[in-house]
Amino acid sequence: MKHRPLTLAEFASYAAEALPRGILLTSAVDQKVNTMVIGWGTVGVNWNLPVFAAYVRVSRHTRELLDRNPEFTVNIPLGKADRDTIAVCGSKSGRDLDKLAACSLHPVPGEQVSVPALREFPVTAECRIIYRQQEELSLLPEEIRSRFYPHSRDDAPSDNSRDPHVIYYGQILSAYVLEPEEGEG
Repeated sequence: MKHRPLTLAEFASYAAEALPRGILLTSAVDQKVNTMVIGWGTVGVNWNLPVFAAYVRVSRHTRELLDRNPEFTVNIPLGKADRDTIAVCGSKSGRDLDKLAACSLHPVPGEQVSVPALREFPVTAECRIIYRQQEELSLLPEEIRSRFYPHSRDDAPSDNSRDPHVIYYGQILSAYVLEPEEGEG
C-alpha cells in the first residue's frame, strides 16, 4: 500500500467529520494488535507539536496497552464506516476477542510507529504519546459529570460508564491515506 501524505489540516478535517460517528484507535503490544472505537478526540497543536488527544476510559483494555506501548494509530474511513465493525469494536473487549480477525480488518505496517494502520480505515495518523493525564472528575461542571460519569448516582448503570478517561496526547509523527499500489486490489 502507498502512503499519500496529509497535512495536519487535512487530517483534522477528516477527523472532525468522522469522530461523531466513531473512528478507530489502534494499539499493539507484543505483536498483539487491538482496536477500539473512539468518539472523543481532538487534533491541534500543543507545545509547538501536532497532536491528537484521545480519550480512553480507565477500565479499557486499550488503556492497558497504551500504558505498555506509548504508540497508537488513529484510523478513519473514507466515507461511512462499516456498521458491523463499529458495533464490534465499540462493544467488545480486546481482552476476549481478536477484533481485527472478527471484523476482517487488515493491518498495514506503520511508517514511524510499531502499531499498524488499517487498510479498511485508510486515513491514518501515527502517534507517540508525549503526555497523559487522568481526568479529575470533580473539576467538570455537574451537568457534564452527571451525564458522562454517573458514578455518584444510585441509579447509575453498572457498566464502566462510571470510569474517568485518561487523555493521551499523541504527537502526530505521520498522517496519510493508504492507497492501493498499481495492481493491488
